[in-house]
Amino acid sequence: MIKLIAIDLDGTLLKDDKTISDKNRETLMKAKEQGVKVVLCTGRPLNSVVGHLETLNLLDEGDYAVTFNGGLIQRNDTGEIIAKQLMTQDDLEDIYGLTYDMGLPLDLVVGSSVLTVQPQPQNSKSLYYTLNPLLTYDEINLEESSKLDGINKMVCAVGPKLIDEHLPKIPKSYHEKYNIVRSGEYLFEFLPKSVSKGFGLKMLGEILDIKPEEMMALGDEENDLSMIEFVGLGVAMENGSDVVKNVAQHITVTNEEDGVAVAVEKFVLK
Repeated sequence: MIKLIAIDLDGTLLKDDKTISDKNRETLMKAKEQGVKVVLCTGRPLNSVVGHLETLNLLDEGDYAVTFNGGLIQRNDTGEIIAKQLMTQDDLEDIYGLTYDMGLPLDLVVGSSVLTVQPQPQNSKSLYYTLNPLLTYDEINLEESSKLDGINKMVCAVGPKLIDEHLPKIPKSYHEKYNIVRSGEYLFEFLPKSVSKGFGLKMLGEILDIKPEEMMALGDEENDLSMIEFVGLGVAMENGSDVVKNVAQHITVTNEEDGVAVAVEKFVLK
């Protein structure tokens, strides 16, 4: 029996216009009424998804979210962090050196703030501010970053062609030190090596005493792969990447066709 549903946002729960359909909303609220934990698993910070949590009635005591691609587990009603993994100044200096040499801008996500590391490469400016307008944006020099009290993640937000060109060129040694995942058409991210959505669900499952085989996860992109593989029932969106669809146990219809609701009705609702 499924006791927890883990759901990605962009390309999965959200339609292309970034809204939640009435069908998805009603179906997930029914699942919650039946005692199933409905957990948003996102690369974003909690404050930038509060509107979606309100829409889904997921701001009660006992509601949780996996944020920063598994780097934080939080209570939705209070925002309390119950588990976290952060990146360090040494990580920043290492990754900034790599991305600058590759001609790619680097953004730091620290809580609800995004800090673009200066200087940026002249021919490639960050597009991150266009992807998530609910966050606050500023600039920071590498020397000033030593004052930061930990970094949640680092991102490169550029055109898809640049990502397609440069992501495969990242040396193996960096993949051995960090979890490097593409999380969207315009975005790839550096996370602590142990951090992933699957890792976040593992921690939350231990807190709630819910086993992996009692979980279902739905996603569409590479950063969803770890949770699709971790849970008992991994579901890929028809609009998802081939790497996710190839490992999922079930493929539902697209995010524009209420794919989340279709899968939840099929596997969860009584």
